[in-house]
Amino acid sequence: MASTGVIDDYVTGLSRALRGPRGAKLDLVAEARDSLLDAAEAMEHDGLDRAEAERAAVEEFGTIAEIAPGYQEELSASAGRRLAVLLFLAVPLTALMWTLIWKLFPMDPVSYAAKPAWFVPVARAVDVLQLGLGVMGALALFALGRGRRRMRRPRLVSRALALLVWTMLPVMLVLCGALMYGSGRPAGLSGYPPGIAASVVSYGFWGLQVYCATRCIGATRHRPAAA
Repeated sequence: MASTGVIDDYVTGLSRALRGPRGAKLDLVAEARDSLLDAAEAMEHDGLDRAEAERAAVEEFGTIAEIAPGYQEELSASAGRRLAVLLFLAVPLTALMWTLIWKLFPMDPVSYAAKPAWFVPVARAVDVLQLGLGVMGALALFALGRGRRRMRRPRLVSRALALLVWTMLPVMLVLCGALMYGSGRPAGLSGYPPGIAASVVSYGFWGLQVYCATRCIGATRHRPAAA
């Protein structure tokens, strides 16, 4: 049967009280609505009219202030999982892409010999940091996946991962800027198409990581209130 308004108002308020990934949020709110409708229908069969059944179902379900924090915790975990998946996939792909480019399109020996002494150590540091970020993404993905049952506050894992991405951003920008300076680019970048393509892809991944990390911080910082 169609809702008379009590459940609709409750679900709308619950939705407004939550913040997180749109798909996960819609799923949680839909599940809450289905549970309320099922409970109201059962109470209606027991003799209550529809409006009374909906009010009773909402009272039994709990107030928004009581329910929303648990839902928000799940949304925080969902945001963290999305960021972890992105790191787990994008970071190794980026490293592999650059490795293949340098092997398939190596720099000429003269240009390579002209690099400053710090160029190779800095390049290796970038590789290590990227690898570490990918490993952290894998660990967070496990913690927010199979390890979710043992965690009381998955929000902390999601938030820590997002803050790590934001912390790494300026470090990576400085290191990569140093590599660009040491390689004589961007002055010579226009003559190296593989590097241009790889840079565009790398910056795209970075932008996506920062975007997801920002959304993740917003979800983990949000404290639901009754609407």
